[in-house]
Amino acid sequence: MNKNYYAVIMAGGIGSRFWPVSTKENPKQFHDMLGTGRSLLQNTFDRLNKIIPQENILIATNKDYKDLVLEHLPQVNETQVLLEPAMRNTAPCILYSALKIKDMNEDAVMIVAPSDHYIEEEETFVNEVRTAFEACEKEDILMTLGIKPSGPNTGYGYIQYEKSGKEIKKVKKFTEKPNLENAKKFIAQGDYLWNAGIFIWSVKSIVSSFSSSLQEMTDLFNLGSDLWNTEEERRFIEQNYAKAQNISIDYGIMESAKNVYVLPVDFGWNDLGTWGSLYDKLEKDEDNNAVINASSLLKNASNNIIRAAKGKKVIIQGLDDFIIVDHDDTLLIFPKSAEQEIKEISSHAAHKFNDK
Repeated sequence: MNKNYYAVIMAGGIGSRFWPVSTKENPKQFHDMLGTGRSLLQNTFDRLNKIIPQENILIATNKDYKDLVLEHLPQVNETQVLLEPAMRNTAPCILYSALKIKDMNEDAVMIVAPSDHYIEEEETFVNEVRTAFEACEKEDILMTLGIKPSGPNTGYGYIQYEKSGKEIKKVKKFTEKPNLENAKKFIAQGDYLWNAGIFIWSVKSIVSSFSSSLQEMTDLFNLGSDLWNTEEERRFIEQNYAKAQNISIDYGIMESAKNVYVLPVDFGWNDLGTWGSLYDKLEKDEDNNAVINASSLLKNASNNIIRAAKGKKVIIQGLDDFIIVDHDDTLLIFPKSAEQEIKEISSHAAHKFNDK
């Protein structure tokens, strides 16, 4: 494996739309959402480890999840876990990780990837990442992987690129989640991709971009330039991280930079943002029911996603297009068509039942 290749897995989210399985104390990246026997975080680590040395994979997460990360990834050293003492969106975390990696290896090229995505064709993913790494080793560019859209989805951001005969395209602009009318226009134009939030660049290029676009944040983190990869690093982060601007890498860097490129890819990607998106990727019976872990007896039931403890017997009659989740002391029965309300319902339930 190439010793200059590094990865940062973003594992600090809460995943509230996967309640009641995903909670603030134990969010979705630490669960076996797909029924494979491996958590989403473990799957992501395994996937990246096919191209990146194990010791070069860093995990950025909330400080409260340190023990969970080490439990799920016992093969990593504590120094590979970047603990965020405050929620400050993606830009501060990426700058922190880039400076830490640059201190270890100035020739490093890094990928930043979410911990909770599903990728069906992993070998294709590895090959596309290698293509991006090789480009970023040669040129001062910031790259992202753009998913070839299968339809006018309004749940994703979009990337417009300059049409050319080249494999890697120059990015024209980023667009936030569009309405259905605009999403249909984007698909019809043929020069738009879904934004998967997966980034690749050399540490030199991304640190330089931060210096140009987010100078105040760069100055803040440079106060710790002599402390990276020492025993004093965490103390510095604990004292200074919360002072950083709360801004995403998209707004802070990518939308204004002039050297942004995209590689159009198609490897069976899904961001697994909701129960419905998980349902789309699961095997189903003849009535389009997807069952995770449980043993089931279903009558006049169709298009449901059912999740319960392994070996739990679930009997359902007369339900169509529902989310049925039995987890610990909570049972959720919710129409798939209203799944965007689950985040709000989880808050109401916590108040109603005096949950912490």
